[in-house]
Amino acid sequence: MRITFMGSPDFSVPVLDALVGAGHEIAAVYCQPPRPAGRGKQERPTPVQARAEALGLAVRHPASLKTAEAQAAFAALEADVAVVVAYGLILPQAVLDAPARGCLNIHASLLPRWRGAAPIHRAIMAGDEKTGVCIMAMEAGLDTGPVLLCRETDIGPEETTARLHDRLSAMGAEAIVAALARLDELVPVPQPEKGVTYAAKIDKAEARIDWTRPALEVDRQIRGLSPFPGAWTTLNGKRLKLLASRVVAGEGRPGEVLHGLTLACGGGAVQVDEVQVEGRGRQDAQSFLRGTTLPQGTILGET
Repeated sequence: MRITFMGSPDFSVPVLDALVGAGHEIAAVYCQPPRPAGRGKQERPTPVQARAEALGLAVRHPASLKTAEAQAAFAALEADVAVVVAYGLILPQAVLDAPARGCLNIHASLLPRWRGAAPIHRAIMAGDEKTGVCIMAMEAGLDTGPVLLCRETDIGPEETTARLHDRLSAMGAEAIVAALARLDELVPVPQPEKGVTYAAKIDKAEARIDWTRPALEVDRQIRGLSPFPGAWTTLNGKRLKLLASRVVAGEGRPGEVLHGLTLACGGGAVQVDEVQVEGRGRQDAQSFLRGTTLPQGTILGET
């Protein structure tokens, strides 16, 4: 098929690779514009732009699709279908209507659960046992369109957003190739009204750990916010991000170091396996403890 691809972050790159590998013609790649990044604030292209240029594909990054000029340029591609995955702009109706067979979105949840911006984070933070990807026919509403195909997977008890992100990206790539191969026979199924939840964008204010909460909730917060923005507490006046954890037996005062990096919560404890001290890189727990004095009974989060 002749495809217009629309995506921006790392999550979208395997999908673009899969479409090219399956022999589809990519009419153009749409992504977010380059933005200043790093210490020098040099403009940095999105991962999708970098990959598309490496593949020799035409790249477009309009700031908006609301203008008549942008919509005409999109329609002029005469695509059979647009494949959209984590693009970052709302598609006006004129854009949705332009491809001959519409716009297909790859969404990283089992719709209608976790419509919206942060479905992977929210699934882990809520303690969901399963998630997946859905191929959805797009319409004007936020992730409300009928579903053509789903792939389901378990969420592991120690899985972080980073790990699940990579698994779902690969699943989405496989699923869209399968959906396009069977597009004539797939029947769009309207989403049920029951079970709708919304995955609001992650607010950095959610990242500070409240050690009075049960260990199960603290563990989900740590794993769900890893690697970004990173659940954090304080130690000796510095911010300490906790990036991997599991629930273990133990009791103590909230935030108390029981031994090593086993930390008491409002009920139970968490074993932290990876951290990042403010101004430094990520470390596993053993490396961190070799370079840090952390006596038993220390309370994290007090300053």
